[in-house]
Amino acid sequence: MYVRTGGTDGPTLLVLHGLGATGAVWEGLVERWPGRWIAPDLPGHGRSDPLPRYSFGGLAAAVAAEVPSGTPVAVLGHSLGGVVALTLASGWFGVRVSGACGLGIKVRWTSEELARAAAQATRPAKTFESRAEAAARWLKVSGLDGLVPEDSPIVDSGLAGGRRLALDQAAFGVGAPDLDGLLAAARAPVVLAAGEHDPMCPAGHLPPDAVVLPGLGHNAHVEDPAALDPLLDRLQVGAHRP
Repeated sequence: MYVRTGGTDGPTLLVLHGLGATGAVWEGLVERWPGRWIAPDLPGHGRSDPLPRYSFGGLAAAVAAEVPSGTPVAVLGHSLGGVVALTLASGWFGVRVSGACGLGIKVRWTSEELARAAAQATRPAKTFESRAEAAARWLKVSGLDGLVPEDSPIVDSGLAGGRRLALDQAAFGVGAPDLDGLLAAARAPVVLAAGEHDPMCPAGHLPPDAVVLPGLGHNAHVEDPAALDPLLDRLQVGAHRP
């Protein structure tokens, strides 16, 4: 698995991107963390190898292998990565999670939405005529259209060979999360959050104690990294807890 790391001595933050994106989308946020950070490309994304089959447990197991054993880790995940963060918080994968935050997790799925995702998972990857076309498609798939410039290195992280997406189509078939089950299984403090204008994760779909980020949408961590400081503060408190 391809992993970006950085930061200084201090608590460790693991950040997990959403479907279609890469660990590069966290570059504006990780610099705000007062310690070490780990930002992997999830399996089947960016520079990471695909999985033979996609499940939240399979993704969590792959991520767990990249986390130092015994080190307390605060986990912040977006969308698909948020589900993986909550899955790791169960303790079933050997990661010592001090606290977990799920940002923008889509928790309500219709049968039609699941059918479309399953169909997308079976379609072959497309090779585009130019980098510009491939970049436009990646920005749309990752939800970053209008938030990241087409010529950004972040876009390059999501392309393979410049003319196709570095994304395993099969990842679309991961399915819908069991949020209630994940919250019940968590062995660490968990906070859920969403942008006020997130169409995929309306605040009304989340528990009453969820954090709503005013004025932001689905990719709040890219739109305004500073707005997530209260979430980082809560994770930092947990990371220092014995």
